[in-house]
Amino acid sequence: MAPRSEPVTQPTAPWQGGWYRGAHRLPSPNHGRRPEGAVIDLIVVHSISLPPGEYGGQAVQQLFTNRLDWDAHPYFASIRGLEVSAHFFIARDGRLWQFVDVDRRAWHAGRSHYRGRDACNDDSIGIELEGLEGLIFEAAQYRCLLRLCRALAQRHPIRYIAGHEHVAPHRKQDPGPGFDWPWLRHAFAGSGIVFPPVATPLNSRAR
Repeated sequence: MAPRSEPVTQPTAPWQGGWYRGAHRLPSPNHGRRPEGAVIDLIVVHSISLPPGEYGGQAVQQLFTNRLDWDAHPYFASIRGLEVSAHFFIARDGRLWQFVDVDRRAWHAGRSHYRGRDACNDDSIGIELEGLEGLIFEAAQYRCLLRLCRALAQRHPIRYIAGHEHVAPHRKQDPGPGFDWPWLRHAFAGSGIVFPPVATPLNSRAR
């Protein structure tokens, strides 16, 4: 008698709808529908810390979910009432949060223009790294970012990866010269994904 074949175990799908299974889910109310026919082909990398330069708290998560106590720190008065969101946030230790379904429009890029199109929120995915523009990022953040970008490229026809500084160059400077663009570009060599021309980072922490 032929041996009984064992059922093939399928790996867990990385996505549940537009939610990434590898992220802590923390839904934000700050999102909307994408325009009809929008092709999600751009990833925008940002950096954020609240208060600026302070890491490890919950202020970023609270900002993206409209729960930030505006009186908890003097800096928060300058952003009082701000309603923003990103799809993802990567903490210094590599922990990942997701706030908006990737099929929905998050509020991260603002007034922007890239690859010949305005309003980058319409057809992009925003990823925030915990950090201060111009400073370096942690190896755990790069590893998480790479996994996430690869998963996004499997779900959407990602053609471009750029920084907030590239899509809104007259307003924003993040993630800044401390971000290791050459490392990320090398990780996607041969993929066809297009990166902006950037200088060598101040100090690589990617490996």
